[in-house]
Amino acid sequence: MKKRNFSAEFKRESAQLVVDQNYTVADAAKAMDVGLSTMTRWVKQLRDERQGKTPKASPITPEQIEIRKLRKKLQRIEMENEILKKA
Repeated sequence: MKKRNFSAEFKRESAQLVVDQNYTVADAAKAMDVGLSTMTRWVKQLRDERQGKTPKASPITPEQIEIRKLRKKLQRIEMENEILKKA
């Protein structure tokens, strides 16, 4: 089954059915043709957003830190090479 991607607007409008229009999560999920757990997550995100909570970033693994460092290093080296080519 192919993973579907939904726009932020679609997610917000779907969650608003539950939060603002008193749909049940199950009815809103069925109406918008999305999974129940997906709709539940969107509703929670909308409620948290309205309460001023910011989404928590997932913890960064040591591998992700290393990847970031290597990408920065690569970018710097590429820039240095470009400067040397022009000189």
